[in-house]
Amino acid sequence: MVKLGNIFLRYSVAIFLFRVIIWSSNNYKLMVMADVPAIFVFGDSTVDVGTNNHLAGSLATANNPYYGIDYPHHVATGRFSNGYNPADFIESPPAFLALVQKQSTFKSGILRGVNFASAGSGILDDTGNKGFHNVTSLTRQIEQFQTVCENITQILGDVKGSKLIANAFYFLSVGSNDFFDQFRFNYNISTPELVADLSDTFTIHLQNLYNLGARKFGICGIPRIGCLPGIRAATPGGACNETLNGYAQIFFNTTLSLLQDFSSANPGMNFSLGNYFLMTTGVIDNPAASGFVEVEAACCGTGPYKGWFKCTENSDLCKKRDEYLFWDWFHPTQRASEMAALSLLYATGQEFVTPINFTTLANIQH
Repeated sequence: MVKLGNIFLRYSVAIFLFRVIIWSSNNYKLMVMADVPAIFVFGDSTVDVGTNNHLAGSLATANNPYYGIDYPHHVATGRFSNGYNPADFIESPPAFLALVQKQSTFKSGILRGVNFASAGSGILDDTGNKGFHNVTSLTRQIEQFQTVCENITQILGDVKGSKLIANAFYFLSVGSNDFFDQFRFNYNISTPELVADLSDTFTIHLQNLYNLGARKFGICGIPRIGCLPGIRAATPGGACNETLNGYAQIFFNTTLSLLQDFSSANPGMNFSLGNYFLMTTGVIDNPAASGFVEVEAACCGTGPYKGWFKCTENSDLCKKRDEYLFWDWFHPTQRASEMAALSLLYATGQEFVTPINFTTLANIQH
């Protein structure tokens, strides 16, 4: 099995070139999707760029220091990171609810894409509501996308609008919170029942997107969630919770199977599935290979492993943030997000992304 650190070493030249581009353009994003007409992002806090800032009463927020400490001007934007998240490195558009508040530029803005992701949400409609009170479910995110599609068609006409939607890139990162809710609230449902429910519901979501014109799906599996600082802090001895890790592995295999079946049943549908579990496992097992020093505790937080609560301005903040895999109790650092995005975009072989990488997927024309 190839370790994540090894693949990152293979991409060291690519990383250097990207950073030259980034510095010369004064823009930290990789700008790798320049030829894609639009990017639409769906999911949870791993790719949320500020949606929950606009949700009254939501407890799943990141609009306070020290979030954004390494973002331009040190602004806490609502991203669950010290800076950018994986969606940013693939080139995320603004949040839908932010665009809606600027009606004068809404229609022109959506032509390059929209980010609908909402922290705390999951595949199931009820996920996140009990713990965070107000999140935008994946069902609701797709309803918002339908509104965007109607506007695009109105602006460009049926033919050009349909072509833009078909050639756009659809990035989905979701699923962890469904298992967190099971772990946190101990719902009376067996693992096979839960996985089957998630698989069936996820298929419905994908079908709804396909019916609206989506064709190119870049999807992220669930990382090694049993080893997150927030989980270690709640586990005797700070060990990983292998039940949660088992959920992540099972769901990756289930998702791969459903995507293969879905693509066979829906003409023109193409997908790329990122194996976040294998990526994080490689780093945790061999941190030095990818340049990390701390892969158990968070950079910002309180309590054991800094995993008791989210990062706040009263938290203990690390100084060398690029040496940490985890930023807060549940989320990666900006550096970890960048490295994960590089694997999604450029990995060769099928260890970390299958059957093709995100860049190859994006270049498919419809």
